[in-house]
Amino acid sequence: MNGIETIASGPMWAGFVGFVLVMLALDLFVFGGNKAHKVGVKEAGLWSIAWVSMALLFNGGLWWYLKTTVGADVADQKALEFLSGYLIEKALSVDNIFVFLMIFTAFQVPQQYQRRVLVYGVLGAIVMRAVMIGAGAWVVSEFSWVLYVFGAFLLLTGMRMLVAADKEPDVKQSPVMRFARKHLRVAEGDHGEKFFVAANGIRYVTPLFLVLLLIEATDLIFAVDSIPAIFAITTDPFIVFTSNLFAILGLRALYFLLVDMADRFHLLKYGLAMVLTFIGTKMLIMPWYHMPVQASLTVVAVLIAGSCIASLYVARKHDAN
Repeated sequence: MNGIETIASGPMWAGFVGFVLVMLALDLFVFGGNKAHKVGVKEAGLWSIAWVSMALLFNGGLWWYLKTTVGADVADQKALEFLSGYLIEKALSVDNIFVFLMIFTAFQVPQQYQRRVLVYGVLGAIVMRAVMIGAGAWVVSEFSWVLYVFGAFLLLTGMRMLVAADKEPDVKQSPVMRFARKHLRVAEGDHGEKFFVAANGIRYVTPLFLVLLLIEATDLIFAVDSIPAIFAITTDPFIVFTSNLFAILGLRALYFLLVDMADRFHLLKYGLAMVLTFIGTKMLIMPWYHMPVQASLTVVAVLIAGSCIASLYVARKHDAN
C-alpha cells in the first residue's frame, strides 16, 4: 500500500492529454474522420507509419527528458517499459482488428462507412481505457497481490485462445446485440452513415449504431486482456496509459492496412495466445524470478514475428499448390 508511483509530473500528463485531444480534433475536423470515406492501402500505410513514428519519437523524447532529470538508468528502464507495452498492445490490437472485420462483414457495412464507425470507436476506447487504467493502477498500488490475479487470468485466457483460436463467434447473436435490439428502437434498412434517424417524431438508432455498440463492447473485452498484460511490464500508470493510447490511436489505420490481408495471418492468433500465456506465467512466478524487461520484450517480439512469418509461409505454400 505505497500509493501510485509514476515518473510523470502534472505538466507531462497535461501535455500528453493535450496532444491526444489535438490529434483527435485534427482527425475529426481537418482530415474528415467523421465523414464517409473509403480508405485505401496507401493512405492507411502512411497513417500507420505516422502513428508508429510518433510513438517512437515520444519514447525517444521521454528517454531524453528522464536521462537529463533523473539519470540514464531510469530513462533506459522506462523507455524499455514503454516499448514493451506498446508492442504488446499493438500486437493484441491485431486480434481486435480481425473481430472488427468479422463484425463489419456480418452486418455488410460498406468500407466508406467503416472509417466513421472506427473513429467514434477509438474515442470510446480512449475513455474506457483511461478509466480502466486509472482504476487498475489504484488497485495494484493498494493491493499488490492483484497482479497474481491478473497473471492467472491472462494464463487462462491465453490457454483458452489456443484451444478456441479457429472458432468464430456469431456476432449478430451476441449478448450486446440482443440487449440493444430489446431496449432500443431500431430503424432497419440502409441509412448511410447515420447513427440516428427520426420518423413521426420518434428517434431511432440505425444498424450502423448497433455496429458501433458492438465495436465498443469488443474493445472493452480486449482491454480486459491487454491492460493487465501491460501491468505485467510496469505499474507506472503514465507508461501504461501512453503506450496503450499510442497503440489505440493507430488502430484505425492498421485496420485498413491489414483488412485485405487478414486471411494471410491466420496463425497470428496462436502467437497472441502464447504471448498472453507467457505474460500470465511471468506474473505468477514474480515471487521467485523477476524477468528483466529486455527479456520480456524479446520473447514477445519473437512470438509475434514467428507467428507472422509462419502464417505467410503457410499462405505462400497454399497459394503455390
